[in-house]
Amino acid sequence: ESLRAVNITKDVEIAARVEWAGSSETRRRGLLGRDHIDADEGMYIVPTQWIHMFGMRFPIDVAFLASDGRVLFIHHKLRPNRFSRPVWRAEGALELAAGTLEATGTAVGDVIELK
Repeated sequence: ESLRAVNITKDVEIAARVEWAGSSETRRRGLLGRDHIDADEGMYIVPTQWIHMFGMRFPIDVAFLASDGRVLFIHHKLRPNRFSRPVWRAEGALELAAGTLEATGTAVGDVIELK
C-alpha cells in the first residue's frame, strides 16, 4: 500500500505513490537496484537525517522533513555516488524523481503531508 505526498502549503500533489521505508531492511535497500523512479513515485525513509547515493543509477530530489512535515532542507538532483547533507532535526527523507520539487514549487518551510 502506498501513500500520497501533498504539499499542503501550496496545495499541490508531489507524488501519488510513496513507499514507506520504515523498517531496517527497507531503509537499507531504499531505491538501490532500480534504474529509475517514475515522476509520480517516491519513497519516505524514516527515521533518517542523511542518505547516501552509492550504488544508485540516477539522480533524485530529496526533501528532509521534520516530524510535523515541514521541509527543513532540499537537495535538487542529488547525483549517484554522493552523500546528502546531514539534517539533524529531520525525521526522514522524502526521495522523489529528479526535478519534482522544482516542478511543484516545493521550498524549505513548506509542509508536506503523507496520507
